[in-house]
Amino acid sequence: MAEIKNIIFDFGGVLIDWNPLNVYSKAFNGDIEKANWFLKHICTTSWNIEQDAGRSLADATELKINEFPEYEDLIRLYYDQWEDMLSGAIQGTVDILELLSASQRYRLYAITNWSAETFPIAQRKYEFLSWFEGIIVSGEVKMIKPAKDIFQHAFRTFKVTPESSIFIDDNRDNIDTANLLGMKGIWFDHSAQLKQELETLGVL
Repeated sequence: MAEIKNIIFDFGGVLIDWNPLNVYSKAFNGDIEKANWFLKHICTTSWNIEQDAGRSLADATELKINEFPEYEDLIRLYYDQWEDMLSGAIQGTVDILELLSASQRYRLYAITNWSAETFPIAQRKYEFLSWFEGIIVSGEVKMIKPAKDIFQHAFRTFKVTPESSIFIDDNRDNIDTANLLGMKGIWFDHSAQLKQELETLGVL
């Protein structure tokens, strides 16, 4: 295994907790079943991913309202109250990131599937995002994980080799692509597990 020089993080589900139920459980007066139904059938994960891939929030909202006009007010909540979907930092992982940053042994980067319009909100809220030397935001580059092209774009942009890089993500498909391209992928389940895996690799 090549010497590890770069550690590349995903954000959502690894460093930042994000959950649309924060908004829709309130919108449905605490009825989680109805909130989950709405997120499964109306403002779906696949619809939101298109914004991560570069579609504008305005276009996405109008498209969904045209499809389900009876839910217009609830659909508009998705991005009107998007900031409330940020539950906070995943502190255990932030602590790991801080150790890595303080060690000055590694270059820290990120590849995140995130809307270009909402990512600045997270940047304002979470100071630790400034610890990264470079961040690839899918909505800005209009490429999205797990496709190979966003990883290859990151290699070029960061001037790193995959063999010298660890990639951390909570999505197994993204890890599969990272491994296929020659990176050392670590699937994230929880912070203690990540810490143990990094210790096993001699990184911490």
